[in-house]
Order: sequence, then C-alpha cells, then structure tokens
Amino acid sequence: MKNVYVVTHTEATHHVQGLAGGWYDTSLTENGRNQARKIAVALYNEIGEQNIPIYSSDLKRCVETANAFAEVFNSTVILDSDLREISWGDAEGKNQEWTRKNITPKPTDGNRLDHQFFRNSESRRDVGTRIQSSVNRIVNKPDNNIIIVTHGFTLTFVIMAWLRIPVENMDYCRFNARPGGVTLLHEDDLFKNRFVMYINKQDYLQN
Repeated sequence: MKNVYVVTHTEATHHVQGLAGGWYDTSLTENGRNQARKIAVALYNEIGEQNIPIYSSDLKRCVETANAFAEVFNSTVILDSDLREISWGDAEGKNQEWTRKNITPKPTDGNRLDHQFFRNSESRRDVGTRIQSSVNRIVNKPDNNIIIVTHGFTLTFVIMAWLRIPVENMDYCRFNARPGGVTLLHEDDLFKNRFVMYINKQDYLQN
C-alpha cells in the first residue's frame, strides 16, 4: 500500500500582492507559515508516522511549507526542481493588468500541448514532462507514505503522472487547486491500482 499526500504550498506574498507566480521566487506570508504548520500537525495526527520522506519544489514558498512539515514529522526535505510551478516567462512577478494585456489565449482546438501563455513561458508539454519524471522517481521508492509539496498549477500534472497518463494526453485536463490544499493518491497492494482519494482538501485549515 502506498499513500502520496500532495500539498500545495500555503499563502505566499505574490498571492496577496496580486502578482503572477511561476518561478518568481516568493516567500510565505506569516499567515502562510501558520497555515503550513496547522496542515502539518493535522496530517501527522492522521498518518501517525515520523521520518517519512518529504519531496518539495526548490522554490522558497514550497521549501518553507515543506520545512514546517519536516519539523512536525521529524523528517528531512528532499528538493526537486522538477516539482516547480509552470514558468510564466516574461509574466513572472507582473501584476494582473500586465498579464491581461500580454497573455496569448489558449486555443480551444489545435496544439494546446505546446501553447505558451506568455513570451518565454513553459508549455503544458514542458511541465508534464518534468513532473512525470519527478513523480516516477518518487513513487518508485519503497516508502509507504510520502509527502510532496508543490504548486497549484502543477498539481494537475502530478495527478495525471500518478495515473500514468501519457504527456501527449495532458493537453486538456485541469484540477482546481487552492493554497494549502491536500490531495491524497493511493495505490493498493494486490492489484497495484492507483486511486485519487480526494483533491484539494482544505478541511485541515479549518480545524
């Protein structure tokens, strides 16, 4: 049996400033740090196991979220740049007015997989390829319980990679994600079927 808890990082400064994130490397707010600890304590009470591996994007807002989990779980954080958010290219750190004026809308048909929202941004193919590589490395480890700390946009690709959806078919799917949401992925021992038990659960923030 394998359980993978995927946590989207908690509130960061670019959220409250209304700026595009991507690889724009912001820290958590004070509220975000409190949220991270609250979620970590709630998950520890649910899992009841110390020293489980914690994998995290190497961007500051994820590292700070992951460090809160490491403190509670008495674990270490393993950084993986492949778990980063999509790179928004020239839009990173820009305000909403700038992004509205400069975005290239995604086509409803045609090649959505290689579409770039902004100049120098990543495509869905780019994100899917590196997330698939990361998820495969992580879940092939023998650990029964794993925590992954990542970003809102990339959560969709973590789920698709978990379900072994080929990158070529990652052009339409999108799951809603909010800061501090928890997603549980499960694999059974007998058939090795892979389940999505819940997505973006935020009950832990309300306790």
